[in-house]
Amino acid sequence: MIQKNTVYFVGSGPGDPELITIKAKNLVENADVIIYSGSLLNPELLRYAKKDAQLFDAAKLSRVEIYEILKEATKNDRLAIRFHDGDPGLFSTIREQIDKLEQDNINCNVVPGITSLLGAAASMNLEMTLPGITQSIIITRAEFRTPVPDREKISELAKHGATMAFYLSVHLLDRIVKELLNGGVYTNDTPVAIVYKATWKDQKIITGTIGTIVRKVKEERIVKTALIIVGDVIAPKEYEFSKVYDSKFTHGYRKGKDEVRDSN
Repeated sequence: MIQKNTVYFVGSGPGDPELITIKAKNLVENADVIIYSGSLLNPELLRYAKKDAQLFDAAKLSRVEIYEILKEATKNDRLAIRFHDGDPGLFSTIREQIDKLEQDNINCNVVPGITSLLGAAASMNLEMTLPGITQSIIITRAEFRTPVPDREKISELAKHGATMAFYLSVHLLDRIVKELLNGGVYTNDTPVAIVYKATWKDQKIITGTIGTIVRKVKEERIVKTALIIVGDVIAPKEYEFSKVYDSKFTHGYRKGKDEVRDSN
């Protein structure tokens, strides 16, 4: 149910118009005002908007202008949504927007979306947590305009040897591979995948290793709108089978084979 006096921060998903949630699509179809990121959002998603909806490209607005549009629309009982690519919980600046709106007694509601990392993994039939390789995923970005704490330097995170995903960083790939090697766990042979415009019609997947990926990406001239995934899960030489389907494994919802035999 759509609530009054509420601004909705809506995840658009990774790009494929069919990968938007039912809740998000319902909000877009009913919105009077939609602010979206024109450089990142698949324009096909805006076809869900009603004909008289006001559409604003955030790239052409200041932070203050975005806030004023959302505030005024909501105060006038119009449904306003801030349409974020992927999921609003990752690299989206929603915290500062929500804090400002709530200071003016405007409610905020976040609607999650499929983030590009999951879209990229699906496009590759990739399981990012494989038994015997890693049970962890590190999501980060390379330091550029936004500072990164020393404890989150790429070389420090790389020491875990987990699957790593970099958002908004493909233009810094040269720097990233050097820092990955400085961590002392990954090697030049560690697999890397670059996924350009994950789930879009013109999606492109480039695979290689830490030692070869910079050259491959330069040859493809990819400098933006791409995700970097690093780790042995991309091309595992071997891995362990899950214990969930082991005949001796049991938990509250699944009996082991011996338990089934005993119960009979």
